[in-house]
Amino acid sequence: MTIGGNLMGESVSERVRGGVGYVAENSVRVPLEDLLEADSPRRQGVDLEHARTLAGVEEPLPPILVHFGTMRVIDGMHRLTAARMVGRSDIEVKFFHGDPDEAFRFGVKANVSHGLPLSLADRKAAAARIIFSHPHLSDRAIALSAGLAAATVASMRNQSDGPGGTEARIGADGRVRPLNAAKGRLVASEVLAERPDATLREIAQVAGISIATARDVRRRVLAGDDPVPERLRSTEDGASSPRASADGAGNAGERVDLTRVIDTLRRDPSLRYSESGRALIRWLDSRAVTIRHWMELAEIVPPHCTVSIAKVARECARTWAEIAEMIEDA
Repeated sequence: MTIGGNLMGESVSERVRGGVGYVAENSVRVPLEDLLEADSPRRQGVDLEHARTLAGVEEPLPPILVHFGTMRVIDGMHRLTAARMVGRSDIEVKFFHGDPDEAFRFGVKANVSHGLPLSLADRKAAAARIIFSHPHLSDRAIALSAGLAAATVASMRNQSDGPGGTEARIGADGRVRPLNAAKGRLVASEVLAERPDATLREIAQVAGISIATARDVRRRVLAGDDPVPERLRSTEDGASSPRASADGAGNAGERVDLTRVIDTLRRDPSLRYSESGRALIRWLDSRAVTIRHWMELAEIVPPHCTVSIAKVARECARTWAEIAEMIEDA
């Protein structure tokens, strides 16, 4: 093989810890003959028509992603096939350092965020595999990797025979939260009893819950209410209700960076190199709204218009939720 084991002047073992992978910052050119076929979530394999479309693109395509330990393609089989079609001998590569299971999850997430969309069946099959290989991840974290709804992943997990027994899960934000949402709230109430002056951030860190959940617990305790809402209270066997355990505790505060997601879509070859794709990006970009955008306008809203604007916001939210369901079910 023509690639040395010390990329970027650093040892892989010095940076990879706990099985968490990372992508090398720099790309290198690798002979096509050195690369192995992808452990792909696409059960139908490479779409030759899409590969031919990429082969006809004159601009340089983004580097493909390859697992350093096995030289197996993680993301970019269509670009690799296109390179073979036009007779290239090598291709631009970025290496992923990590274990094979993490490489698969990273590849699924890459295929969901750009390129030829994965079918619903492919995404569900990938999610099932990730549930088995990463039982410590929250439903939302797996859902974001596989391009599914968190509720769908929760249902799949409940029906699977995969490994269990984890008392906490890692959320999409990297934080560890107890699987039983009620336990986290009870711990937070104990912290409040011992340290009434503790900040919300301190409470959240000790209890393993989100700041939003810590705020709700404090409000309940000050009002003399049970810190655990009725919908989260344990059943007779001590497990949280399905709604509580679907995605761990406190994930309501997690948000998606819309600017980053749209920027990723904007760089996607299948959208970037077609007029219809560019029109879709412009449409999404003009309709993406963030809290920051709203805060810039909030001060100019006349008080008598707030109710009407709230109705518009709720109706838009309902419409976008329906659109999301239609896309996920396609």
